[in-house]
Order: sequence, then C-alpha cells, then structure tokens
Amino acid sequence: MAVGRFLLCLHSHMPYVLSHGKSPHGTDWINESAAECYLPILHALERLEKDGIKPRWTINISPILAEQLADEAFKDDFEGYCLAKINAARQDQLRFEREGSLRLQGTAAAWQRLYQRTLDQFKDRWGRDINGAFRHYQETGAIEIITCCATHGYLPLLGTEEAISAQVRLGVETHKKHFGSQPRGIWLSECAYRPGYNWKSPTDENQKAWPRRGIEHFLKESGLEYFFVDSHMIRGGNPLGTYHNRFPQLAEMFARSSKYFTPSAEFRSEYEHYALPNGVVCFARDPQTTVKVWSGDEGYPGDEHYLEFHKQMYPGRLRYWRVSTNKQDLGAKEPYDFYSAFDRLQSHARDLVEVVKGVLANYRGLAEREGTLVAMYDTELFGHWWWEGSEFLCELARAMHADGSLQMVTGGDVLDTEPARNMITLPEGSWGEGGYHYVWLNGENVYMWKELYACEHRMTELAARVKVGPAREILAQAGRELLLAESSDWPFQITARAAKDYAEVRFADHIERFKRLADLAEAVYDGHAPTAEEEAFLEECRQKDSAFAHLDPSLWQPLKSGAELL
Repeated sequence: MAVGRFLLCLHSHMPYVLSHGKSPHGTDWINESAAECYLPILHALERLEKDGIKPRWTINISPILAEQLADEAFKDDFEGYCLAKINAARQDQLRFEREGSLRLQGTAAAWQRLYQRTLDQFKDRWGRDINGAFRHYQETGAIEIITCCATHGYLPLLGTEEAISAQVRLGVETHKKHFGSQPRGIWLSECAYRPGYNWKSPTDENQKAWPRRGIEHFLKESGLEYFFVDSHMIRGGNPLGTYHNRFPQLAEMFARSSKYFTPSAEFRSEYEHYALPNGVVCFARDPQTTVKVWSGDEGYPGDEHYLEFHKQMYPGRLRYWRVSTNKQDLGAKEPYDFYSAFDRLQSHARDLVEVVKGVLANYRGLAEREGTLVAMYDTELFGHWWWEGSEFLCELARAMHADGSLQMVTGGDVLDTEPARNMITLPEGSWGEGGYHYVWLNGENVYMWKELYACEHRMTELAARVKVGPAREILAQAGRELLLAESSDWPFQITARAAKDYAEVRFADHIERFKRLADLAEAVYDGHAPTAEEEAFLEECRQKDSAFAHLDPSLWQPLKSGAELL
C-alpha cells in the first residue's frame, strides 16, 4: 500500500552568458553546470533506464538555458572546456608525483577519466545535443520537462501586462521548439507569484494604482496547468521575517496586495495541491526534507567524506580534498577519496526515503488520504555545489523503487490521477529570503526597475506602431535586449554580492542596447535610412545576443485592462 507520492522538481537555469567571441567572463558557469550537473543527471537516467526504473522526475530547463545549450558557440566551447580540465588533471598528477603524494595522484587520474567520459558522453552518446538528451528521457517516460518564463524574469515586479505575457508566451514557444511538446507546468522564476489587484509601481510614488491580472491569468492563457510555490504561500500569507519592512516601497506593496488576499479558515497543507479560481494548480515545497538535501551544515552535503567545494587546485580549479571533520579550516582539509564518498550515498538515500515516508504517513494519518511531498531544488545543487549529488539522485530513485511504498510522480501525473479537490487564493511572495521580494527589489537595485519600467512601456508602444518592414526586425532585437535585461539574476547578484560588478555591467549593456535599437527602429519606421555605423551596431547586437531567433515583437502587443479580472 502506498504511503504517498514523491514529486522531485529540479530547476535548471543559467542567465545568458555566451560570449560569441566577446568577453569570456561568465561562460565557465554554463560549462561547469553542463559537466557537473546536466550530463551526470543524464548519465543517472541512462543507468536507471537499464535497471528498468522510471524516476518520474519533473525537470525544468529554462528557455534561455535551452537556447544556450543549443548554440554552436556553447558546444564548441564546452569541448574545449573538457579538454582543458583533462590537461589540468594531467598537470596536477605530475605535480603530485613530484611531491610524492600517491593518493592525490590517483585523484588526478580519476579526474582525467571523469572528464574524458563527460566529453565522450557529450559528443558520442548525445551528439552534442543536451536538450535532445532530456527530450529523449521525456519521450521514454522517465521524466517530465516543464518550462519557465523566457529569461527568468521576476514576474510580480515587471511593470506591464505585456512584459509578463511576453516572458510567459515566449517561454512556452521556446519549450516547444526544443522539446517538441506543450509544457504542462512552469517554474515561476524564484517561485514568485502575485495575485491580481490594484497595483502601483514601487519606483514611482506619484503613479496612480491600476488593476493588474494575477500571474495565473498569463499561465492559463498559454495553456499551462500548474506551478510551484514555497510552503509559506500555502499556509500563511505573511512574508517570513520582516524583509518587506526594510524598503518602504515593498511595505506599501505588501499592504496593498494583502487587501486582496482573504486567508482561508480551512487547514492548508503543503502536501496537497490546490486549484486557483481559474483552474491553474499550485504545488508547494516541503519544508521538512529540504534541509536534509540542501544544507551543508545539517544535511547530507556536509558529510565529511564528500568533496569540499571551496578548496581548489589552481590554475585548473580541480578539487582534491574532502569536507573533513573540521569544516571551517581550508588548510586542514584531508584528501578526497572517491570510494569512501560514494559509499555514503546509499545510506543517505535510504535515510531520505525513511524521512519522506514518515512525513507522508503522518499526513495520511491526519488527512485520511495520500498526500504529495514536493522536493524542489536548483539542479546546480546536484553535482556543482554537491559533487556527489547527481549520484545521490540515482541512488534515491533506486531506493524508492525498491521500497515500493512511495509513488514517484511528476506534476502532470498528479493532475491526471488526483485532480485538485480544493480551490485556493494565494498571497504575494516568493521563495527568497523573507518570503517576499526584498532580494530582488531594495535600495541597491531599485534603479534597475526604474530603467526596466521605462523600457517595457516603450516596447509596448513601439510594438503597437511598428508592424511591418525593416523596422520590425530592429524592434525584434530590441525585444531580445529587453528580455535579457529583465533576468532576475542581475538584481539577485547585486543583493547577494555574487558577481555584483558583472551583473551591473550586463544589465547596463542590455538597457543601453535596447534604447539605441528602439530609437533606430522608430527612426527607420519614420523613413530614416540606417547609416553604416547603425547597421554595424545592429549586426553586433544580433551576433552578441542571438537567443530566440524566432522572436516576434507582436508578443508585446497592447493587452486589455485587467480591471474585469479583479
């Protein structure tokens, strides 16, 4: 008898970092994720397939990531990246031989074999097509691939209905292009949601509030059936902590949105899925198991036998040390041993199975029905931050299959077998620190939103005017730049101070390019013949920011007011 359902959802995303011959900063991010996360997960799926196991993982591949994985520039660079890692491991092996460290020599040799396997897998097994590999496992029934908005824009804070619609619609179109089918689910960027209400710009105190649609309206419009939120969105309504109070504009936004949210007197649980009034279904993250997999302090990744993330051998940046008993002192790290590390995986996988069973058994006792435990993680946790993570997922699927009391399901599986029994309205929020928008809107990055709002309004105005001719192609490139500027990664990196300078430069570059292209599109529409310099600039933009070749400016066509939807 089944105890309940287990839904693993992995969110795979990378902001646009391809260089196309320009500045290489950032390209290592996508190479690392491909080598350490995406290809190892595909390798796990291949081995599970041979064992006759379909883990039914729900995997989100953001449209902008899919576009990059399909780009020949990435494919060529990734091969070079793997070869560079193999060469670095050889050099490290020679160094360790000179130093007399036999154990580290063996680890260096292992890195050579691993990166050679990765390169062979990429070229020979999958024909340099990572998207196609995931599509294959969707077609065999092992996984369900869901989408995200086009460039991971932070939907609740985008300034126009047209901007939100463009992100969602292009996300669905791009998913169909790469994976061959209509996605059923969507990972909302940062799990951020906003209901419909009389919204007011957080950057303009004098702006009059105006009616806006809830995010679920745009999902329904694009044929999407479900999305994910954090547990506090289901249970409460108030952001966790006091982060919305740190920035006055957020405090006002929270107060305004709260007027339109009526907390339910009914018990709500993250182990149930709920339908919003328009029929779109939401799932919520389980808080009890998250820490077991995510935390380096309290969870499995902190085991002393696993690979230490922070200590690397330069210049190749390979890692040769384990977490060790003393986690804080990098100088005290002990040599890594592959066999000892992988010996830990089966016991950790079995432990998580027991934890999941306990949580779901408790819920079944309370609700007298089976629930769904939703485990939501960034894919990059499994292999990049936690080197052994992809292998852990493989062992977890095997352990659940062998146990037999848990159903491994995708979001679509749940909707097909257990339609939502209850309707819900959701408060505004995200899965970010504090449960609200503070990470993406605060005193350090508010200038970004002022720039974006002006550009979003202008894009809609031009989409309504410029419908045909050469100006239309210029406007399409302007749309690409706007979409790339809207990525939630840029304000996040500024708040987190992770690659802050890079985020500021990238955002400023996309905004500047949008403005110049918008001016040029308008001028050409009015009869101006582009100069040689303007033609060269346009071609540079097309080469540098070439994602979404199928983009149509009609995505930003003006929409009707959302008043009737409130």
